[in-house]
Amino acid sequence: MTELLEYAISRLKTLPADEQDAIAAMILEELEDERRWDEAFARSPDLLAKLASEAMAEYRTGKTQELDPDKL
Repeated sequence: MTELLEYAISRLKTLPADEQDAIAAMILEELEDERRWDEAFARSPDLLAKLASEAMAEYRTGKTQELDPDKL
């Protein structure tokens, strides 16, 4: 376990039980989201490569435009 994680856990231990549970639920949800993303990407590397290739082809032929950060 890293020092940062140990420090975070030591701080969490000082919180009331309901706050500890809320943070634990957020962490577990984040870990589950990461697992699902990893699974999805592992199942579709060819599709992702194809989409990336298509996007680059569109970029090279001038079919794309830069995003304006002020309009996001």
